[in-house]
Amino acid sequence: MGDTNVRAGQCHCGAVRFKVTLSDGFASIRRCTCSYCRMRGAVMVMAEMGGVKVLQGEDALTTYRFNTGSAQHYFCSRCGIYTHHQRRSDTSLCAVNVACLDGISPFDFPEVPVTDGVNHPNDTGRPARRAGMLRFTPAD
Repeated sequence: MGDTNVRAGQCHCGAVRFKVTLSDGFASIRRCTCSYCRMRGAVMVMAEMGGVKVLQGEDALTTYRFNTGSAQHYFCSRCGIYTHHQRRSDTSLCAVNVACLDGISPFDFPEVPVTDGVNHPNDTGRPARRAGMLRFTPAD
């Protein structure tokens, strides 16, 4: 995979393996404050719909929907790790868990913008808003 926007990934147990083509590299990295994202704590990066190709373990993937049911969250039914989801605010995009990408850690990013998912644009009719910034400072 010579293209740096094309990444391999997998769940924790390795049952689900995928390839993703990132829309804009890691420039779209974010977290979200909605109730589900807040509880799972994942750092996400964007890919166009169809940009996530499951290479192995599609039968191990299961989905979760809540509230309006428009966002479809995928996770491994064996180890429980969230791999990606189809976004609610822009259904042409998928958000991918960066911790599932080979060689990438959420702690590789000193700052991660946090989107206000509590006041979702589809509910308020207003543009998406930044809720804050998550910072990671490694110990010496």
